[in-house]
Amino acid sequence: MTGSPARVLLLGGTGFVGRHVCEKLTRLGCNMTVITRRASQASAIINLPRVTVIEGDVYNAEFLTQCMQQHDVVINLIAILHGTPAAFEKAHVQLPQVIAKACQASGVHRLVHISALGASLTGPSDYQRSKARGEEVLKQAGLELTLLQPSVIFGKEDKFLNLFAQLQSITPIVPLAGAQTRFQAVWVEDVAQAVAQCVLSSDTAGKTYELCGPEVFTLQELVQKSGQWAGIRQGKGRLVFGIPHALAWLQAFLMELAPGQPLMSRDNLASMKVDNVASGHALGLKDLGIQASAVSSTAPTYLGVKGPCTTLNDYRAKAGR
Repeated sequence: MTGSPARVLLLGGTGFVGRHVCEKLTRLGCNMTVITRRASQASAIINLPRVTVIEGDVYNAEFLTQCMQQHDVVINLIAILHGTPAAFEKAHVQLPQVIAKACQASGVHRLVHISALGASLTGPSDYQRSKARGEEVLKQAGLELTLLQPSVIFGKEDKFLNLFAQLQSITPIVPLAGAQTRFQAVWVEDVAQAVAQCVLSSDTAGKTYELCGPEVFTLQELVQKSGQWAGIRQGKGRLVFGIPHALAWLQAFLMELAPGQPLMSRDNLASMKVDNVASGHALGLKDLGIQASAVSSTAPTYLGVKGPCTTLNDYRAKAGR
């Protein structure tokens, strides 16, 4: 049963997925509070109607409890892709513990939590194992919990296909770790719509949804196609080839040493020991009434094109605002 527009507290609302979630919920008439460490990070959403941005530390249980009051639903989008075991533990396990405590103290029991496809207590990477431990924390907290497990997410300003396309614009060949790992990439708009559906539907409480696109590609195919879709070498792309695991490990290690967020880390490489595709026996986008968009039809519309990251921002740009 779909309810009326909700009062939503959003953690991670200034990130790639969060911006799209804010837009979706704005269109549905929800009132949102977005917590961020620095308000300067919220430039993409701060002017959206019914969005209030506040600065604060989400790891502070007392502060988070106060923020949850007068809200109906909490959405947690906070996650990291790279880091030390301690960093993964903090973001993916300790934060859910704080969220659970704050939910119980504030009386807000409805939580939509974004986990990850492939989260497993026995997974090969710290990322996968910490994601699974965070899920277990929330499952045991007595909340009205919906878990969403997306595959790798693509869309305007993503740090996935865009990075591989940019890489091909500056190098003639792409030696690739984890080349044969299969992915079922999902469009950020579909993920945002899934979050919105879960916010407005109490029927999704107690359920887990795997969020995947309709196509399965190996990483090598996705990298090759990202160059083609971006028009590299007149749509031919660069030569992309897999490399042995020992060389892949060295490549990932060297990428970790480079400044900024690495394109790949050793923990990412460990994650790619298993395919990142739907299990085939779980709920998915179709169960939320969403027709999944194909990466092959969506990615070519933005790769190689610089511009605003959301539809509302597109409208603002056209209006000169």
